[in-house]
Amino acid sequence: MMKKVKNNKNRKLAFPAPFLRCDPLGHYPILLVVMFLLMGCSDFVEVEAPKNILISETVFNDSATVESALANLYYDMREQGMVAGTYGLTPVLGMYSDELDYYGFNADYTQLFQHNVLSNNTIILDWWKQAYHLIYGANDIIKGVVASDVLTPDETKVFKGQALFVRAYIHSLLVSLFGDVPYIKTTDYRENNIVSRMPQIEVYENIISDLEESIALLEGVDTISPDRVLPDDFVAKALLARVYLYVQNWEKTASLATVLINAFQLETDLDRVFLKGSQETLWQLRADADFPKNTREAVQMIIQTIPGQTYALTDDLLGVFENGDLRLDHWVGSQSDSDNTITLYYAHKYKAGLNETESLEYSILFRLAEQFLIRAEARVHMEDILGARTDLDVIRNRAGLPNTTANTENDLLEAILRERRVELFTEQGHRWFDLKRTDNAGSILGAIKPNWQETHTLLPIPETEFEANPKLLPQNPGY
Repeated sequence: MMKKVKNNKNRKLAFPAPFLRCDPLGHYPILLVVMFLLMGCSDFVEVEAPKNILISETVFNDSATVESALANLYYDMREQGMVAGTYGLTPVLGMYSDELDYYGFNADYTQLFQHNVLSNNTIILDWWKQAYHLIYGANDIIKGVVASDVLTPDETKVFKGQALFVRAYIHSLLVSLFGDVPYIKTTDYRENNIVSRMPQIEVYENIISDLEESIALLEGVDTISPDRVLPDDFVAKALLARVYLYVQNWEKTASLATVLINAFQLETDLDRVFLKGSQETLWQLRADADFPKNTREAVQMIIQTIPGQTYALTDDLLGVFENGDLRLDHWVGSQSDSDNTITLYYAHKYKAGLNETESLEYSILFRLAEQFLIRAEARVHMEDILGARTDLDVIRNRAGLPNTTANTENDLLEAILRERRVELFTEQGHRWFDLKRTDNAGSILGAIKPNWQETHTLLPIPETEFEANPKLLPQNPGY
């Protein structure tokens, strides 16, 4: 059994250079990276016409400035909030579930690791605010490009399609984390300031509608970026396949996953899967072009010294890997203390650290391997046992493992979920979302998390949001 030690670091949450932005639900201004110069937000906090409306309108009179506005959304996803920031889904949901042990002393992180989350947890508050900030930005772009009489029809289609995807993607994360949430489609602060929470099924209906429109707009238009850093119709289909899996529409899940499987190829070399040029990447967030760097995932996950670690892979996760699984060799690293008495293991999917002088890896949000496992699960429910086994074996064989021996529906579903665990570990909270959607969170986490309660399948709505808008009440149960 591996011995765990505490570290003496207390990592502070670091925010990039402060610029004024407006809160998308109509609250007080807060400091974070913003699109203030490109998409004026005074129209969101003033009843009268915005004083900088000419700046906002000018954005949509030139395709380059609209591209910059969209680029700011992607930058925000990478640098802040739940997507890939310092306190993103990967580390937070990794320790909230059973992937990561936490060794730091940050009180908000400790709450999440120990399942003592309070409704004033600043991580949760930042996730909520940043998510609706991104949604506001997407809505502003949708409104602006539709009203523009300067952009070409293809430019309008591409920009609107990409913004619709962003809106759907962020809402898909919110509903998975918080349950009933507002679905925001406007930049009118007077309307957004009094929104109510929408039932989850209606949130998913809106997500599906946005994605279907996004796909229709982006299909047939050349939007594919060489390094897969811009969302296109394939990315929208990947998210839609995931959403259909979550709402158990098996036929549409399998159909969309098939489109992607036919259009892309897996990397045969496991060491190439997370490089920025990986052929199986569907969408990734680019590193800073002005100052070449790599991923936050590498900085967060790689253990440099013991003591000094912040996270380590749990013994439970390590025990799931089968003998001969090449992913254990290629995607898991280890570090020992100076006396060689303690050895901890860490996620080593991303390998480029702070000392690299060029960008070798980007943060991958969607990749093809997930689609094989999505289709395998859907095929089981469609009673296509052979097809499900075939998809599962594609992923197993790449990892050096033999074909699955599972033959029954229940055995196959269990095998697929186990394969998702070792293929997608420490990636965007897949493990937590799988535990939650399959109703396995309580039976698994209840045995290893002393403070586990069944109500923990949802995070609390930040308490300050109720003060700003009482219509968001009631709070999620248990908080």
